[in-house]
Amino acid sequence: MELKTCLDRQSTDYDGTRALGQCLEQLVEAGLDRLPLPGQGHTLERFQRLAEVGGHDLRLCKLYEGHTDALAIFQQLGAFAPPPGSTWGMWAAEPPNARVRLTHSAQAVALNGRKAWCSGAAVLSHALLTAWDEQDRQQLVAVALDQPGVTVTDVGWQAVGMGATGSVEVLFDDAQATAIGNPGDYLQRPGFWQGGIGIAACWYGAACSIAERLREHCAQRAEPHALAHLGAVDSALQGAAAVLRASALAIDAAPLKDAELLARRARAVVENAAEQVIHHVGRALGAGPYCKDRQFAQLSADLPVFLRQSHAERDLAGLGHLMREGTWTL
Repeated sequence: MELKTCLDRQSTDYDGTRALGQCLEQLVEAGLDRLPLPGQGHTLERFQRLAEVGGHDLRLCKLYEGHTDALAIFQQLGAFAPPPGSTWGMWAAEPPNARVRLTHSAQAVALNGRKAWCSGAAVLSHALLTAWDEQDRQQLVAVALDQPGVTVTDVGWQAVGMGATGSVEVLFDDAQATAIGNPGDYLQRPGFWQGGIGIAACWYGAACSIAERLREHCAQRAEPHALAHLGAVDSALQGAAAVLRASALAIDAAPLKDAELLARRARAVVENAAEQVIHHVGRALGAGPYCKDRQFAQLSADLPVFLRQSHAERDLAGLGHLMREGTWTL
């Protein structure tokens, strides 16, 4: 079964984190989480699948993207194969007041501390997360969430948009885990920035779904102002799609190359396009779809929150820093 076919059969009326977890489990059981790895010749297909889930439901996409990113990391770092049917979070947020420490033992590592922004923690079976070793080096670890020493709290998440992702804090008290790769590998691997472009593909898919309501409206009624808004939306989405396609080609052509500049550019372009879509579709259609179209209303609430995985001007400053001695050519 194709991913889009499976999603079309799903209701978008997910009533909470449990429903999202059940849908993710269904996708895993159907093998629809096995996306092409970045840099192996089919990166665009990977982005397309992420965009499909984003256009269906961004809350599900948050869990799906994290799970598929974790699967890619296992292969990129030469780690063990995840247990069949397992569902994974990828938790790498590092606020100063929520750090997990690890200590080494003979066969594994023990985790202690608090991890923030743990999407889907209550419904996933496992997680990859960043922790800090005795030498204060960042280390990626894999942990089963159904063991003693792991407490999923209800703290730290009061969201309306993206609320059902249940991105709460998780406490670790001598929880057993397995080190994945070497210290520093999580950020240093080429897949880190490649995965950042995958996030932009999720934004793009949601923006396209929101924009589709305006296209359908204009197909029925050729209102000049609505058509002008549709033209603005089309130009924004075409530019974002071109950048995502070009990024996929660049990754496949040079899979081991540092993709930071590529990712920062792609994310900035897609973020701007998504914001343009939200602006123009709302002005063109008014309150109607926000009040009468549940999927549209949910996407419209979720997308601004998901976009804040970008750090706005801080990310633009990072892009500007990389381009201080660059240039632009056609």
